[in-house]
Amino acid sequence: MTASTRLTTLTRIGFATRGVLYAVIAYLIIRTGRSEDTGGALAYLSGGSGKFLLGVMAAGLLAYGIWRLADAALNIEGHDTDKKGVIERVGAGLSGLAHLLLTWQAIQLIQGVSSNGNGVQDGARTALTFPGGGIAILLAGAVVLLVGIVQLVRAAKASFLRHLEPEMAKRTWVEWSGRAGYAARGVVFLIVGYFLVAAGLDATASGVGGMDAALTWLESPLDVIVALGLLGFGIFSLVEARWRIIQSVPVDRLAKGRP
Repeated sequence: MTASTRLTTLTRIGFATRGVLYAVIAYLIIRTGRSEDTGGALAYLSGGSGKFLLGVMAAGLLAYGIWRLADAALNIEGHDTDKKGVIERVGAGLSGLAHLLLTWQAIQLIQGVSSNGNGVQDGARTALTFPGGGIAILLAGAVVLLVGIVQLVRAAKASFLRHLEPEMAKRTWVEWSGRAGYAARGVVFLIVGYFLVAAGLDATASGVGGMDAALTWLESPLDVIVALGLLGFGIFSLVEARWRIIQSVPVDRLAKGRP
């Protein structure tokens, strides 16, 4: 098995891990009213799973992060060269970085180290200590708002289906789980983006938060509705783990210094 094939296999595990994490987020909101982000869902799972399972999930998340970064850098998914394609590649890069951070959280959990802080808020607070920090937060908020809009557009157009094997893409339940999932993620990103923009304008990080804060901000029954959408995204991610058409990263060629 080549390095590219191994990375593709682990990337599929990454898709499955993402699906499980989103399912846990939805479960916690619907059953207990507890709001978590993907890092919190990972910590929740660590309480009832062994280090081996966490290790597998960490390996999958790492591979997924590398694959997304490779797409941003090498355009392995074949994005167009127009503005839309550039936005998709930037989104891939941000997703890759986010999943590498999630990988680090998984490694810390394996080592018995837990984090109870608000990473988004801590980052915003740090940014405000530097000259122009408020502007940086405003720009970050604008990017997150754009990501939210892109998610909603994907939900409306069901453009995510083009990445699946044709027979699976035709199934109605797959389409609507994806639509619901991308719509819910769009709502969450828009709320997080709003938090960041407000923080940049007010020069305070007290109201900043990630997915968990966005879900807490939503009042009942909107939080449950969004949670059901996130469950749909979890289901769709599990579908992708098996039936997504994944373009391989040319690991072997890159290792030899060839494009």
